[in-house]
Amino acid sequence: MRIGIVCYPTFGGSGVVATELGMALARKGHVVHFISYDRPVRLEDVEGRVHYHEVRVSDYPLFDYPPYELVLTSKLVDVAQHEGLDLLHVHYAIPHASAAWMAQRILAARGIFIPFITTLHGTDITLVGRDPSFEPVITFSIERSSAVTAVSESLKRDTYTHFPVKRDIQVIPNFVCVDTYRHTADQALRQRYAPKGEKLLVHISNFRPVKRVEDVLRVFQRLREHLPVRLLFMGDGPDRQRVENLARQCSAHEDVLFLGKITRPEDLLASGDLFVLTSEAESFGLAALEAMACRVPVVSTNTGGTPEVVEHGVSGLLSPVGDVATMAANALHILGDPATHERFREGAFARAHLFDVHAVLPRYEALYDAVRQTAHA
Repeated sequence: MRIGIVCYPTFGGSGVVATELGMALARKGHVVHFISYDRPVRLEDVEGRVHYHEVRVSDYPLFDYPPYELVLTSKLVDVAQHEGLDLLHVHYAIPHASAAWMAQRILAARGIFIPFITTLHGTDITLVGRDPSFEPVITFSIERSSAVTAVSESLKRDTYTHFPVKRDIQVIPNFVCVDTYRHTADQALRQRYAPKGEKLLVHISNFRPVKRVEDVLRVFQRLREHLPVRLLFMGDGPDRQRVENLARQCSAHEDVLFLGKITRPEDLLASGDLFVLTSEAESFGLAALEAMACRVPVVSTNTGGTPEVVEHGVSGLLSPVGDVATMAANALHILGDPATHERFREGAFARAHLFDVHAVLPRYEALYDAVRQTAHA
């Protein structure tokens, strides 16, 4: 099958999942064409079956805002027609789904019908998509998609709540390639970041306000009253400077490290002892799943799709949003006893296998087959 994948090329969860999906499909023998304004950060070739097409927007003085959606539509038409695509799979509704619909109409006028699948990832529905100026377009694009998937039951419910959508939405969760993750600590990294044998807390995010990253720092401060511990922040975003300033004001600022964006954080994740996720909203919680694939348990808020990923009492412990005291107590419970810590490590690793690519990929392939059969019926 020849599949076109449209995604954002950045470190965000939707782009990472779309990239990993495309490469997994290529390993199964499919030919995959990625279409985006930049090369996805994790994209690698797979035996010549992965291709990248850049969407380049010209800078005309006439436009206050570059017309990316129109240029994307034209690129979709070009790639679909000349590469003989069987279907398009667009990740994140804005503006990919509407661009796919426009491309489908243009191709139909040329005697070519290309079905398209829209995967909803989270903030395209729960944050950006709730802007009234986007609602009519998002609703229309979802209704006109050949199939729609959401990455969690929570996101599916949110979509029906916030949009007047009548059609069926299928839940296919995000996934990881468990075998590609490191499952034991890198001792050189442990020596670098925990030279005195301290416990390592780890957090990865895009540092947006919804992540409540300052709560991670507060959990660290409470936990360090009971255990020698250090904190590693990975990622970057609008709240990073504010959180760095807060960290500099605490007495243990030398034990809080900001490492910035890391393309493949697996080694650092596997060298950690506990992953902390304090978001006020998560449609899935991919960063938590990646930690679990490295045998690292999770302390998290119990919001959105996170409870569908982190099994309370098995792969980690959940608590209400903003309840820093309980999160710190949960962290102490897991890290304070070696046997308990090991039990949670094993639980996290076992849980991650339920979201392994080998379990999830066949569901996408079955959906692709069903969409193609319907299109040719």
